[in-house]
Amino acid sequence: VVNLLGISITVLFTLLLVFIIVPAIFGVSFGIRKVYMKTLLKIFQWATLRIERGAKEKNHPLYKPYVNGIIAKDPTSLEEEIKEIRRSGSGKALDTPEFELSDIFYFCRKGIETIMDDEVTKRFSAEELESWNLLSRTNYNFQYISLRLTVLWGLGVLIRYCFLLPLRIALAFTGISLLVTGTTVVGYLPNGRCKEFLSKHVHLMCYRICVRALTAIITYHDRENRPRNGGICVANHTSPIDVIILASDGYYAMVGQIHGGLMGVIQRAMVKACPHVWFERSEVKDRHLVAKRCIAETSELTGKGRLRRLCLPLTGTCINNTSVMMFKKGSFEIGATVYPVAIKYDPQFGDAFWNSSKYGMVTYLLRMMTSWAIVCSVWYLPPMTRQVRQEQTAYSYLSGRVKSAIARQGGLVDLLWDGGLKREKVKDTFKEEQQKLYSKMIVGN
Repeated sequence: VVNLLGISITVLFTLLLVFIIVPAIFGVSFGIRKVYMKTLLKIFQWATLRIERGAKEKNHPLYKPYVNGIIAKDPTSLEEEIKEIRRSGSGKALDTPEFELSDIFYFCRKGIETIMDDEVTKRFSAEELESWNLLSRTNYNFQYISLRLTVLWGLGVLIRYCFLLPLRIALAFTGISLLVTGTTVVGYLPNGRCKEFLSKHVHLMCYRICVRALTAIITYHDRENRPRNGGICVANHTSPIDVIILASDGYYAMVGQIHGGLMGVIQRAMVKACPHVWFERSEVKDRHLVAKRCIAETSELTGKGRLRRLCLPLTGTCINNTSVMMFKKGSFEIGATVYPVAIKYDPQFGDAFWNSSKYGMVTYLLRMMTSWAIVCSVWYLPPMTRQVRQEQTAYSYLSGRVKSAIARQGGLVDLLWDGGLKREKVKDTFKEEQQKLYSKMIVGN
């Protein structure tokens, strides 16, 4: 029995090495993951049709998420809406600027709409699916429909927890161990071309192994627009694995927040081999300090002409891949060329969003590793630079242009809100802006 177990482990490790680790090191794919993804899609389609047919037979209503919100909103201005309220009430127009008691109904309605359908808070919870992907935690419709469907779901649980999970844990352990060990060893070498070459290939090798650990199926578009030396790569932020997704296709120096635990160990090891820039959360709020440190690092690296720069996350927090919120303007004050990147995950196979207020890093990774796969598309967008004619508002304007381009390409909602609202109260400036609009309407400019 012991010999049989030893032979089984040896065979398993050999297969793991030959078919996963070695191809990952050289960036080669046999196409197995794409076949796996297409097979899953067919199973999901069959399961969805079976659920819908079973619901019709038993007269059970099907749950459908409100993807566009529960309140239909037309894009109208404050002035237009108050005009409509006055016209339907007192019949007065806005030709004679004066206060009308009926005006308060506009603000009451807006307040109730915000409470009922808050477009900010729902961006910090998992995206809802219209169909079931055989993961119990994303299912809203599952009742007993048929024996075949129940057996299929049970078989899926066994495959994910008894086969995929151990395999992925082994790969993740291999990738993280090699990353920590490799970057630590490379960090002791003197600065020079040799250290730079080894650091680059250690990072790429380990990230590609970690991508396999998540069964990540990534499609890269427009690779001719990939970030170049001395530039800043800016991407929307859904999860810590955004780093792995991008860094498995290129060598970056990274800018991000300091973490504790496992992430902290990895960060401390990485910075020994490559000049990453890690900030405390309190420092991230100071955009001038962010700009100062990034300018110092970018100036040094541009002079050497060796590294790319990845500024992540610029939203300050993870958002559920349905929208893009305001970027931190401090990173745009560096003055370097900005390379926007749009990342869009397919939630059918697994939810990549990290709700940091609900799950710790280890729990989040376990949820990812017990999903079917992580499927995403990455678009490298044309580079952008600050325009001289917008000298006063140049960085704010550039930040807005980059955010809009990412949202448009990724099919995301472009929101004007700050991601910091997840942890902070609404700033008084937002309230004052509405007050100014109303006062201008009443008393004029």
